[in-house]
Amino acid sequence: MAGNFEVFVDSESLFRFRLLGPDGTVMAVSRPFEDKTAVAAGIAAVRECAGTGLVTDLCPSGAVARPAPAADPVSVAQPDCGVRMPVKAHSSALAAGPRKLAATPHWIRVLAS
Repeated sequence: MAGNFEVFVDSESLFRFRLLGPDGTVMAVSRPFEDKTAVAAGIAAVRECAGTGLVTDLCPSGAVARPAPAADPVSVAQPDCGVRMPVKAHSSALAAGPRKLAATPHWIRVLAS
């Protein structure tokens, strides 16, 4: 099941869209647009570029320090990674720790050259 886009008016009376995952989780929120035509063009651009976009790794090398798990998992606050993070990792992926790569991804080789 695919996600979907929602168009809405923000607190400054500008149009935005958000990408929702199949379970209703907000995956991304757009920049503000002046009108619905511009919002539609923004959605079309995301649809065209999202599947083919390169990944740029801006994370520091090595493991990221995580706080010790709390006794009540509901009360644990998620870290704010900023607006530019389009996709949040699922909590089960974080529990296992970072994965070791079998080979260097092709986009790392492009960035290194």
